Amino acid sequence: MSDYSMSDKEEIYSKVLRAGRRTYFFDVRSTKAGDYYLTITESKKFTNEDGSFHYKKHKIYLYKEDFVEFRDILSEMTQYIIDEKGEEVISEKHQKDYQKESDYNGAAVETSNSSDSFTDINFEDI
Repeated sequence: MSDYSMSDKEEIYSKVLRAGRRTYFFDVRSTKAGDYYLTITESKKFTNEDGSFHYKKHKIYLYKEDFVEFRDILSEMTQYIIDEKGEEVISEKHQKDYQKESDYNGAAVETSNSSDSFTDINFEDI
């Protein structure tokens, strides 16, 4: 086995971000020429009907010549989302009191007991 094939498989520097069912892996790797590039892998866990699970992975290879533009566009796009929608996640699944219930057919139904969708007004205060 060549030196390259061994070093290609090992990460030079790595970080992991766990986010619910998703895990993001940031890995610095080496090219054949000895330069570095970044791989970003999203791994998402899925549960099969029998209770076993599997992962689906998506990978991005990012090379140094693209770093500045990638960073600038990523920063612009994330800032746009925060400016337009704020930092709070808008999803029932991300609410603190989110619960899954089963319907009559045994299928999962998503519910939320959150009172955030309405304002509690005491008319005596008006």
